[in-house]
Amino acid sequence: MKAIGYIRVSTEQQAGEGVSLEAQKAKIEAWCIANDRELVAVYVDAGISGKSMEKRQGLQKALDDAGRGMALVVYSLSRLARSTKDTLTISERLDKAGADLVSLSERIDTTGAAGKMMFRMLAVLAEFERDVISERTTLALAHKKAMGQKYAPVPFGYQEIEGRLEAVEAEAQLVAEIQNKRQAGYTLQSIADNLNERGIKGKQGGRWHPSNVRYVLQRVAA
Repeated sequence: MKAIGYIRVSTEQQAGEGVSLEAQKAKIEAWCIANDRELVAVYVDAGISGKSMEKRQGLQKALDDAGRGMALVVYSLSRLARSTKDTLTISERLDKAGADLVSLSERIDTTGAAGKMMFRMLAVLAEFERDVISERTTLALAHKKAMGQKYAPVPFGYQEIEGRLEAVEAEAQLVAEIQNKRQAGYTLQSIADNLNERGIKGKQGGRWHPSNVRYVLQRVAA
């Protein structure tokens, strides 16, 4: 019987989680040998986020090639997808093609009913864990903001002093000017052009762009 491998990693994950492309491929190859499966191909998405399955060409090719009686083998569900919706969509697509899914980390094998059930349960739990982490991060940042502590790169109009943000008068006046111009109907581009024409530098000493102006306005409104 045949198998197709799929591996994915982003730069941050490769450095922080120890699941490099090479390590994932080695695990998949070992499983195929142990289970008498012929590994016909290994598709790769390198440095690509798992948030969107449509943007991952490697995954799409793996799903296209996974036919009846074959197995799509991944190191873990997190390599496959980052949302319950995408995970179940992939599962349904494989099921229609007559192919199975094997996730080595979670020891999931959808050749049986128990494996299918466990697969769906773990997909839901994985998304729940990510939501909890995101919620905790949001609350922590809100607390730092309320305490006047630094919670992001120092925004235009402020300077960092011993971990706290203090207003810079000259920059604060410019922020007020930007806000007034925007309220008067000026476009983000026109505001940026005016600042550049006057030789005013951004927080990092570079030119102003519409995105910089938008960030300043969002920071004021936050």
